[in-house]
Amino acid sequence: MKQSVSLDFPMVLSLATVLGMVLAIVGRWLFGGELAFLDPPGLVLVYVAGGMPAAWRALAALWREHILDIDLLMVVAAIAAAVVGAPFEGAVLLTLFSISTTLEHRALGRARRAIEALMALRPETALLKGTDGKVEEVPASELAVGDVVVLRPGARVPTDGVIMSGRGGIDEANITGESMPVSKDPGEQVFEATVNLDGVLEVSVTRTVGDSTIARMILLVTEAQAAKAPSERFSSWFGQRYTVAVIVGAVLAFAAFYWLGRDWEQALYKAATLLVAASPCAVVISVPAAILSALSAAARGGVLFKGGAALETLAAVDTFAFDKTGTLTTGRAAVTQVVALDGDESRFLSLLAGLEAHSEHHIAGAIRREVATLGFEPARVVNVNARPGMGIEGFDAVGPVWAGNSYLVEEMGARIDRPELQKIVGNTQTVIFLGRGATVLGAVSVADEARASSAPALVALRDSGVRRIVMMTGDRRPVALRIGAELGLKPDEIHAEMLPQDKVQEVGELAASGKVAFVGDGVNDAAALARADVGIAMGAAGSEVALQAADVALLSEDMERLAHAHRLARRSAAIIRQNLAVAIGAMVVLVAGSLFFDLPLPLAVVGHEGGTVLVVLNGLRLLSDPIRRDIAKAASIDPARENGRSPMGARLVAIDKVPEQES
Repeated sequence: MKQSVSLDFPMVLSLATVLGMVLAIVGRWLFGGELAFLDPPGLVLVYVAGGMPAAWRALAALWREHILDIDLLMVVAAIAAAVVGAPFEGAVLLTLFSISTTLEHRALGRARRAIEALMALRPETALLKGTDGKVEEVPASELAVGDVVVLRPGARVPTDGVIMSGRGGIDEANITGESMPVSKDPGEQVFEATVNLDGVLEVSVTRTVGDSTIARMILLVTEAQAAKAPSERFSSWFGQRYTVAVIVGAVLAFAAFYWLGRDWEQALYKAATLLVAASPCAVVISVPAAILSALSAAARGGVLFKGGAALETLAAVDTFAFDKTGTLTTGRAAVTQVVALDGDESRFLSLLAGLEAHSEHHIAGAIRREVATLGFEPARVVNVNARPGMGIEGFDAVGPVWAGNSYLVEEMGARIDRPELQKIVGNTQTVIFLGRGATVLGAVSVADEARASSAPALVALRDSGVRRIVMMTGDRRPVALRIGAELGLKPDEIHAEMLPQDKVQEVGELAASGKVAFVGDGVNDAAALARADVGIAMGAAGSEVALQAADVALLSEDMERLAHAHRLARRSAAIIRQNLAVAIGAMVVLVAGSLFFDLPLPLAVVGHEGGTVLVVLNGLRLLSDPIRRDIAKAASIDPARENGRSPMGARLVAIDKVPEQES
């Protein structure tokens, strides 16, 4: 479908300015003065339509913020040209300035439309099921936590929730980037704006619309675009102070040329030319054009930066530290071996499942799935407390019970010297022990596999110039070495048997020799995320802790998006350097031409406005980054096809299916 172009008021004024310029040209040049009556009205239209908005913006900035900005330079230069009898040159300046300003605003508006596209994903109404079983259509904004909504085939999920009854395929392409529908069962989470493809589902609301996944993404994108990066702050600071210097310089230039023998009209013309040539417009716009484009490209690819500062810092990172479980690995562990020391495997697993039912750790999920598959009923365990980095403990009908790793075994004063336990401990998989007090009741081994995208992502990071990559985990070293070998990591790059505080210390040591990024799940790795120069949370959709703790949130579990984000950050840094070089270089050439040569005002105008548009367009190249094209490819399936793909018009951010969080 062809997209229409909207005519806003600034564009109308810009078109009026162009019309006035055309009238002036027709009357002055094309007909040799025969239609000169078109010249004055044309110039008046240019000065009104092109000069008045700039003058209003300049006066508003001077009155409200007490700053002299670039608009003031252009208006003063145009007026000066008219005063010295060169109104046509002043009109050329205002016309090109009006056109370039409109192009800048519309071009940068493309980047800002990320928020509008997110808003477009949200359904406006929902089918609410009352306590009497009746279903009524209500505004989605009125849903409260605990409400039950009915999803019919083809309906969008009105807000985040958990399936209470029914089974069906959910199209998560607009949120997760998943190219195929995801099968959802009772108890599984669904996200706002995803689409139910088949079956009738009843979903219990877990977050209101104002606190949903989409709402938090909108907030992050808004905050990121508002937060200025160091280079962006510098360009703004430079522009404000340099504008004052240009005005003072133009006054001094007028005085100098007049003192050197030029008449006042020639001196004023030279001063006006200097005003245009030395204007820092291109310098000021060059950085935000690149930063905003990069932030929007990243958001469209499922990577949320908390402002330009995080983007710039990531570009300088030369060391990446990764949490293993749920980050480099799938986090979808499976029970591979069970050792019940009393021989009653069903009772052992029931007790272990009853304890792990209160944990969101990926290993707890594996144990629960194993018990459900075998058809055992979890035992009732109450007063459960997590032991970060070690395990979990609670009370059943008999008394205290605990489950965890070797650290918790040592903490409880228990022993694992039985041959059966030693055998399971000797493998290269994660082992969870179950016990009471100082007695171990048995153990299970759980295997976790590396993500298919992890190894290619690490290779891509190394190819992009990352100096060092390390993996950190609380698992035993044999387990860590097995995963590390699959990912191509060297033994000295693997740190095992680490507690959360150990990760923080290691990140601090790495930071002593360069910029460090830590990639984790944002829950039990929150301290390490905060300690790193850049904290990156994996699979952060639906995770409040992850979004708060990290500087960057990868809403997908696809590790290759991390490599894309790093490359995007470095590319944005390179484009910023290019823009500044072009802007400053052009300004130096134009200033030299206006001071030492008779540079015409129209040529200074063309050079100034051309450089401004050039740096904006160069920055907008980031919008076509591959991290965005990958998502567009995943979202390009025709919604009208028979396979039931959903009718999503705007697919913005990509987040793969969220793993169970570590506690």
